[in-house]
Amino acid sequence: MAKAIHSMIRVIDEKRSVDFYRRAFGLDIAERLDFETFTLVYLSNAESPFELELTINKGRTEPYALGEGYGHLAFSVADLDAEHRRLTEAGLSPNKIVEFERDGTLLARFFFIADPDGYKIEVLQRHGRYK
Repeated sequence: MAKAIHSMIRVIDEKRSVDFYRRAFGLDIAERLDFETFTLVYLSNAESPFELELTINKGRTEPYALGEGYGHLAFSVADLDAEHRRLTEAGLSPNKIVEFERDGTLLARFFFIADPDGYKIEVLQRHGRYK
């Protein structure tokens, strides 16, 4: 059986991205691998073995075109309102909280936030399938 282990995104500024993911989601560097033309930084926390791999191509200064295929990363939290407040107070500008229902039943409560490179991240209240 296959097991998801990481998702990779390309970023311009390693320090800025590592700082954002640490402040926003408590992700710390699990491993950093430096190569001649690029660096890989694996971020994780104790909540999940899943990692976010940041790829930094050396010498790249132009922002990446995210294209129409990228959707979003998602994190679940125990208290969505508290997380929204914390991220707002940290100056990270989360979007408004949305309640998503189907046939009058709450499916999800969530908001989106963007990282320094413009990648969208969904933050969901732990509920139902979003544990």
